[in-house]
Amino acid sequence: MSSSTHPTVRDVTDRIRERSHGPRSAYLAQLAEIRNRDRGSDRMGCANVAHAVAGIPANDKFRVVAERAPNIGIVTAYNDMLSAHAPYQGYPDIIKQEARRLGATAQVAGGVPAMCDGVTQGTPGMELSLFSRDVIAMGTAIALTHDMFDAALMLGVCDKIVPGLLIGALHFGHLPTVFVPAGPMPSGLSNGAKSKVREQAAQGLVGRQGLLDAEMAAYHTQGTCTFYGTANSNQMLLEAMGLHVPGTAFIQPGDAMRETLTREAVRTVLGKAGDAAFQCPPIGEMVDERCIVNAMVALLATGGSTNHLIHWVAVARAAGIVIDWDDFSRLSDIIPLLTRVYPNGSADVNEFQAAGGPGFVIGELVDAGLMHGDVLTVRAGGIREFANVPELDGEQLRWTSAAPSKNDAVARPVSSPFSATGGLKLLSGNLGRSVIKVSSVPDDRHVIEAPARVFDSQAALHKAFTAGELERDVVCVVRWQGPQANGMPELHKLTPPLSVLQGKGFRVALVTDGRMSGASGKIPAAIHVSPEAASGGPLAKVRDGDLIRLDSVAGTLAVLLPEDEWAAREIATLPEAQRIADGRGLGRELFAGMRRNALTAEEGACSWL
Repeated sequence: MSSSTHPTVRDVTDRIRERSHGPRSAYLAQLAEIRNRDRGSDRMGCANVAHAVAGIPANDKFRVVAERAPNIGIVTAYNDMLSAHAPYQGYPDIIKQEARRLGATAQVAGGVPAMCDGVTQGTPGMELSLFSRDVIAMGTAIALTHDMFDAALMLGVCDKIVPGLLIGALHFGHLPTVFVPAGPMPSGLSNGAKSKVREQAAQGLVGRQGLLDAEMAAYHTQGTCTFYGTANSNQMLLEAMGLHVPGTAFIQPGDAMRETLTREAVRTVLGKAGDAAFQCPPIGEMVDERCIVNAMVALLATGGSTNHLIHWVAVARAAGIVIDWDDFSRLSDIIPLLTRVYPNGSADVNEFQAAGGPGFVIGELVDAGLMHGDVLTVRAGGIREFANVPELDGEQLRWTSAAPSKNDAVARPVSSPFSATGGLKLLSGNLGRSVIKVSSVPDDRHVIEAPARVFDSQAALHKAFTAGELERDVVCVVRWQGPQANGMPELHKLTPPLSVLQGKGFRVALVTDGRMSGASGKIPAAIHVSPEAASGGPLAKVRDGDLIRLDSVAGTLAVLLPEDEWAAREIATLPEAQRIADGRGLGRELFAGMRRNALTAEEGACSWL
């Protein structure tokens, strides 16, 4: 660890390393044992090998078996329903062509499901969203468990897809692995204008056709959504972990450079991208404590999605590393906020990319000692290569420095940040532990104290809003939304009505054991409350009229009652009718075992530990 690393970054990393010593040592020992085996087609039985290559062209069979050429396993989240993953349709052919040109082979090892929270938001399907991450991890394992591969390429972009692919890849941590993004859609209707129409629709001022027109103008073609939610936060974190070809995160699908960057990913994973002496390291060795801390720092410095306080805990555990929300909180105290990207500002990710993008942020953080500069990455030049942006010089790729910022209203240096501290805050008190995304909340709303209104579902809150029952200062408590209760859906549909109330001058906040994603907007929202109500957590004690104080300055969340009175308060239980409804229909019953086995949000809500 470099002596120039910031003392807090160094201390948090040391504490994680000490805490993780046992599981990390066991993980690395397992990787070493697996790496020492013969390659797949030499180690496996003849019938096994024949089955593995039966479906590929004869020349590729010869290369795999006789020439012992490297064989790349492709795991893809392609489907043509979802805009973010539709661009992947032709990627396998491009990868195979490039692999053959380099004397290697590539096979689509398997596909993983990719569901869109934008499609399922506010519907029963959203209750499968979080656990789809674990299904994707298992799907990745199924794809790679054929054990015929010398390297892997991961094709996926969005919310649960990247964490799932990464968890699965880390369970095959002996393989060199590179992630291949597809990029964001071009800017359409601005995120601010879209949100305004949503608020008008919540008040009945815009009809269904007007709302549909606005939404379709915002989400209009292939690529990820353009706001800085979980999908685009994924891409920022992968850059900060050194798992991409540098600078590929936010190149649009239609850009001429996109195919060249995909071919570069093949060269990178095969160790043929520049330095002839460099071989892409196994992903399990790259993703160590320093790498995880770099991802956490990048999240905080960009005001990224709150979902990653769940997902990256699970990712770390897959590599034998144990982190918790205290680690995020300590880092947040010293990590400056360097970007303003919607919902933390008006710019979208395309404007962020034009300002310098991930490369600018990474360069600033490394130079300031706020990220570890001595980590392994997929490239010979280490993390400093990721401070650059790619360009095409004719048909050749080259990289130039992302600094300085091209727009200081979107991306600023460490010397003059938007805020001296990070975009996320840990809250604790007699309601448990939770997190809040403060980077998008107005300064005068960082402390809210108001009577509670308790809801057992988000539908109940919508009903109360429509009836005019929330036209006052209020803390809306929405419980039974944790991983064990109903799979911890995002509650993003609550943003428009609460925004309307805040816009009328009322002091409002949301407190929930559910999730709110990277698009929680400007409403103070204490989310991921742990322990959740369904496991007897304190939210099950809250009653209508209880005075609640959410103080993101002091880092507290509490019901203002005498301690003995609060301790004696009866714990409510999940209503039987709701328990049945939350568990049945539209595939939800298939996930019952995952709900029963889920750890807390702070433990990554993992169903596989």
